[in-house]
Amino acid sequence: MKKIILSLAALVLVLVAAAGIWLYSSLDSLVLAAIEKYGSEMMQTTVKVGQVKISPTDGSGAIGGLRIGNPKGFKTEHALSAGSIELGVDLGSLTRDVVVIRKIAVQAPDINYETSDAGNNFDVIQKNVQDYVTRTVGKSDSAAKDKQPAKKLIVDSLSIRDAKVSYAPALLQGKSITLSLPNIELRNIGRAKGGVTSGELASEIVAALKGQLVHTVAQSVTGAAGAAVDATKSVGSKIKGLFK
Repeated sequence: MKKIILSLAALVLVLVAAAGIWLYSSLDSLVLAAIEKYGSEMMQTTVKVGQVKISPTDGSGAIGGLRIGNPKGFKTEHALSAGSIELGVDLGSLTRDVVVIRKIAVQAPDINYETSDAGNNFDVIQKNVQDYVTRTVGKSDSAAKDKQPAKKLIVDSLSIRDAKVSYAPALLQGKSITLSLPNIELRNIGRAKGGVTSGELASEIVAALKGQLVHTVAQSVTGAAGAAVDATKSVGSKIKGLFK
């Protein structure tokens, strides 16, 4: 009997070890698939990722080649693309109900902010994400599981730095101007609520990004208008001087 118990205990240990090896060896592909699947569902546009690498020892890693397409009706190639996103994951939380992400650092993304008669592309993306959250969070757990991951998330630090924005107003008919976006820093997302769903996390990120985009574009337009007024006044003064 003792030998049987020891054999069963050894078998359990082997199965646990095998499960752990599978979890960590599959983590990269699982994260990549989740970003593409749920990102596309939330934003109602194509979300693609080149690669995901997460260290099985300390949870550090990176996402390469993220590309978020534009919703239908917009002409620019994408809404956002980022060559490199630095990650930090609490590996111990992966088996819990709430996964803790220590860090998401998006470096030098390329953003297209495009307007049309129907509004702008980030307004549409934000609405799509909010609609997704309403559809999933408002339902029972059994219904929501078909639409989103069961786990919730906490993000300790999220940053978007050195972003370049191509602003394409409808009146320029596809042409754009380039602007620099001030850095965005978010802290402790979901911690006060004990975690947020993936949809709620996406909604917070898109809202922060869109708010900064609108502010930056508004400042640019106001500055351009002021410069135009000053130039007009200068020309007017010179014309008046001709008749003195």
